Amino acid sequence: MTTAPLSGSPFVRVAIALMLVAMLGGCATIKGWFDRGDKAGKPTEPAELADFEPAASVIRLWSASAGKGEKRIGARQAPVIADGRVYAAAIEGGVRAFDLQTGALVWHHDTGLRLSGGPGAGEGLVVAGGLDGDVLALDATTGAEKWRAKVSNEVIAAPVVGAGMVFVRSNDGRLTAFDAATGERRWFWQQDVPPLSVRGHASVVLGPGYVFVGNDNGTVSALAMADGRPLWERTVAEQEGRSELERMADVDGTPVLDGATLYATSYKRQTVAIDAPTGRPLWASTEGGPGRLGNAADRLIVSDAGGAVLALDKATGSALWKQDALARRDLSAPAVHGDYAVVGDYDGYLHWLRLDTGAFAARARAGRAPVRGTPAVADGILVVQNVEGELTAFRLGQ
Repeated sequence: MTTAPLSGSPFVRVAIALMLVAMLGGCATIKGWFDRGDKAGKPTEPAELADFEPAASVIRLWSASAGKGEKRIGARQAPVIADGRVYAAAIEGGVRAFDLQTGALVWHHDTGLRLSGGPGAGEGLVVAGGLDGDVLALDATTGAEKWRAKVSNEVIAAPVVGAGMVFVRSNDGRLTAFDAATGERRWFWQQDVPPLSVRGHASVVLGPGYVFVGNDNGTVSALAMADGRPLWERTVAEQEGRSELERMADVDGTPVLDGATLYATSYKRQTVAIDAPTGRPLWASTEGGPGRLGNAADRLIVSDAGGAVLALDKATGSALWKQDALARRDLSAPAVHGDYAVVGDYDGYLHWLRLDTGAFAARARAGRAPVRGTPAVADGILVVQNVEGELTAFRLGQ
């Protein structure tokens, strides 16, 4: 969890969070974090995995190491795929590029930086951010360093490259735009961070002339790409409740832009559709989750904080199906892989669910460490990175 930027030190943030825990010791939500029992008789352990008849064949293509992984820092690191390569960063071990089809190492840029954000890729660059506010830009073809920069706080979100700029979210609520060629700062924009929020920030989404940002106060902002000028802001979820914990409404999942419609979801289990150019609300749903939405042709897929996976109609926001057999398994955000939605869990399992019904279709394991980052999909191949830094690639069989 993060707190307002009273200090750049993660130890100060932890101390403040623990103080709030002590103050709210009677709260049932707080107790649930530490007390495995439930006096009301509700289950608290992760749901057992049930057997099913597989309806899809999943082939494990390759595995590789990206370096020493994030373990428990909550970065939700994930690979990015671009131009037939998989790019991955690690807390220790720098940045690596792998061939998407074979997993062969293409290049490795070693560095002493503690890289936690990303990487992001585009326009011939691979960019990663670090726990100490470092930003590293590399040549996507060779891995050679192009430039370095510094931001005001740790970077957990993946940088985004586009329109000749690199956009970096830091954990103090600041978005900084750098020139992609030189690393010179072009502009920055700041959003206040609530006293208590979910750890991390969403990456931004780029549209024609726009930058869309999900915020820790439960809103989505649209900025002018050229200079960071605010254009509109809309609420995804209200910050309501008696305590700071109950008011947490972070939009920590990267919003999804599909045509002229922007979709965003919140930790407070609210999802909205917004007309992207104007900010006009289109619909709102009382289903949502802390991670990124999966984007299929006619539906959105969301994994909520309790471990349920849901499909929402893109036209109306109505729920199409709900799969709750993965309750309390600490699911990743979903990705769409062919005709299936895929989520990872705390025990290293990946689950393929049918997009039309939510029924289980396949299951595979990517090591024994948790998969917390969103799976990456390109050219029919799905790649995940677990918290130990291990990459695993899968393809659907015939």
